[in-house]
Amino acid sequence: MSTEARIVSPQQKIGSRPTGGSSTAPEQDSPKRGKKKLIIVAAVLVVAMGVAWWFLAGPGASAPATDAGTAPAAVAAEPEYELGAVLPIDPISINLAGGRYLRLGFALQLVAGAGGPEGGIDPSIALDTAIALFTGQTQEQLADPNYREELKQQLQDQLFDLYHEEVVAVYYTDFVTQ
Repeated sequence: MSTEARIVSPQQKIGSRPTGGSSTAPEQDSPKRGKKKLIIVAAVLVVAMGVAWWFLAGPGASAPATDAGTAPAAVAAEPEYELGAVLPIDPISINLAGGRYLRLGFALQLVAGAGGPEGGIDPSIALDTAIALFTGQTQEQLADPNYREELKQQLQDQLFDLYHEEVVAVYYTDFVTQ
């Protein structure tokens, strides 16, 4: 008969349960590693939640895009008005540069109770201001939507002052060039 020599190793076999007699260094560090990983994951989650709050509900959520010279605080300082009636102004024809015409109709957004005790707003002030602002413009300028919005904002700002803060917005109802 033949005899086989077996070599017995002090290490455990693969897949066997650990014995209480010997432990190695990696097994001792595993609880510390787990705590470190948990702390790192928690820190990342806290930072992610802070960033999400900033952009969704905090100061970064409603910060409008501003020019380099303006500050968001200036936008927030504008008073809010209780909106009232919208006063439509009949369309008029305005002379443009180069023999062209603009048919312009607009409406005025009034604050609640505008017009004083008489209850009326004189539209001739708004018409005169619009004629002065739009007369002499070119058809090419008015074809640019950004330029049209600039003109509307200028008209709105002028009417806000002329009507003593009773007109807070202007809406185009008719805008045709020929």
